[in-house]
Amino acid sequence: MAISVGDKLPETTFLIFDENGPQEVPLGPKLKGRKVVIFGLPGAFTRGCSATHLPSFMRTREAFAEKGVDEVICIAVNDPFAMTAWGQHTGATEAGITMLADSAGDFTKAIGLEFSAPVVGLYNRCQRFALLAEDGVVKVLNLEEEAGACKLTVGEELLEKI
Repeated sequence: MAISVGDKLPETTFLIFDENGPQEVPLGPKLKGRKVVIFGLPGAFTRGCSATHLPSFMRTREAFAEKGVDEVICIAVNDPFAMTAWGQHTGATEAGITMLADSAGDFTKAIGLEFSAPVVGLYNRCQRFALLAEDGVVKVLNLEEEAGACKLTVGEELLEKI
């Protein structure tokens, strides 16, 4: 069952790759007492994610901050090396987007948004979503209704709802 408004986000750990190598990032402390936007997508360097989804949050990062959002986090079922490289390549990291790897897909599974599209080589990936959480509780949630689309989960759509 997919996550919905009013649900508490699951305690899970993501990975990043920094100057000290791979590091674990527990989600709980990032959420406690904070307003956080999290958006999930099928994968780093994929066409729609690179051309539409990620850039929409880069464009709206400052507007989210003006609405009191403490952090904007991008997650994908990828390794931390790919997420770090993608964030650097696109300028997302410089724009203030936190790039977190859900390497084993634990978060994606826990929120009920796992999917596979074997025809394009995607297995156990994350469906497109965008949410606002306050103190770990989902306040606004946008899910894509159409496979392959990136309309309802872009930064501008979420920004409009908060």
